[in-house]
Amino acid sequence: MNITVPLLSTIIWLPIIAGAVMLLWPMRYLPIIISIISLGLCISLGAHFDASTWQMQHMENMAWVPALKLNYTLGVDGISLLLVLLTVFMTFLVNIAAFTQVDKKQFNAYCAAFIIMQGLMCGVFFALDAVLFYVFFEAMMIPMFLIIGLWGGPERVYATFKFILYTFFGSLFLLVSILYLGHLADSFSILDFHKLSVGLQAQRWLFWAMLFAFAVKVPMWPVHTWLPDAHTEAPTGGSVILAAITLKMGAYGMLRFMLPVLPMGCAFFAGPVIILSLIAIGYIGLVAIIQKDMKKLIAYSSIAHMGFVTLGMFIAFKMIDSEPQAVVGLEGAIIQMLSHGLVSGALFFCVGALYVRMHTRMIDEYGGVANVLPLYAAFFMLFALANVGLPGTSGFVGEFMVILASFRASPWYAFFAATTLVLGASYTLWMYKRVVFGDITNKLVSSLQVLTVNERVVFTLLAVAILLIGVWPNLLLYPLHEPATHLVQQMLNIR
Repeated sequence: MNITVPLLSTIIWLPIIAGAVMLLWPMRYLPIIISIISLGLCISLGAHFDASTWQMQHMENMAWVPALKLNYTLGVDGISLLLVLLTVFMTFLVNIAAFTQVDKKQFNAYCAAFIIMQGLMCGVFFALDAVLFYVFFEAMMIPMFLIIGLWGGPERVYATFKFILYTFFGSLFLLVSILYLGHLADSFSILDFHKLSVGLQAQRWLFWAMLFAFAVKVPMWPVHTWLPDAHTEAPTGGSVILAAITLKMGAYGMLRFMLPVLPMGCAFFAGPVIILSLIAIGYIGLVAIIQKDMKKLIAYSSIAHMGFVTLGMFIAFKMIDSEPQAVVGLEGAIIQMLSHGLVSGALFFCVGALYVRMHTRMIDEYGGVANVLPLYAAFFMLFALANVGLPGTSGFVGEFMVILASFRASPWYAFFAATTLVLGASYTLWMYKRVVFGDITNKLVSSLQVLTVNERVVFTLLAVAILLIGVWPNLLLYPLHEPATHLVQQMLNIR
């Protein structure tokens, strides 16, 4: 008798169940074991993935609430596959780092929150029922709420409630939109939503409702103000997952809902979204330059880099006569999502490594770190250059593709988008210079302890991933091309 293992459900529910078990029976090495198993399952998923089609694969479907026509439907395409791999990989690194960053008494609860959140985030990427998507989309906020609220800094209560209020208020608009589309389609299947022919007027209203819901998560300017506070107060692992994965949920929602379901609404309002994206790239870059706290600087940098993601998505609507260039822009946006997850996570790990030793994030209190920790300085330099967008690193690939597509739409779009290369170098390298180079002015710096084995493993794995994507971008483009091309066809075939 052949038994088919529900691979997607296993990837979702195994960490959730393991996290619940950890809360009842402390097991110190269980998070690492679960992370390794999850990575193995994701690699198996990738090995059995057909990159020659845009169709959803490994689908699972069963009745959930039949009376309401809700189904437990899961599936994976090239976009969700890569985002799930990023999710599991970054959670694995957070669990490794936790051994040296978290007190033993809090270790189990801390890691349990992260592996539960991993399962919920994978649920967002796999869900093909809109209500199921919404449930995972909201449920993943609960572990992050606890992570910031329990293990955050002195202003963690303020930051936590600001984070929840912003995201929950935005999600109410998403829920109303899903209910409306479900009524029109007589189904809550996301794939059925893609087949709908929604009127222009309705698309305009739905566009703003969904834009607000997803823009808060990205976050886009001007609904970004919760992010610097959340990052500043979150523990290192919280900042890593917040930047690497949670911010991608809003962009992923745009890819799954707004672009294919509301193409006329997106085309009609593409101009304002492009302008907001360029403001995020330029203005927020200027704000980052004046920051004195390393975490806040990296948080503002995240907002600027995510501006490239929304720019790459909506620039396609300015190239209706050039589908190949629109595909380049969309692929660049998705690669930027993945690269930003790695690079921003790496930078937050770097800040965390210093904070656990000196208990300060203020740039002015450092200087001369390279004299004491040369290996750390080398890793930090690589991650800083990737954040700038140096060719040969993952940070270059997505930004270059988006700028290239933007130039096809308008040289002015490309010009303003390219300012990030100057601004990014300004705030990133200025921070690096003040922290790592120069004379040692703080006696605590001279007594910094060398990197632990766990930290070296984390930094090495991140460095390999960033360089691998930088020199071999086809590793991501191969599974992305078919779903990105199909999505652009849905977007430009304005119904």
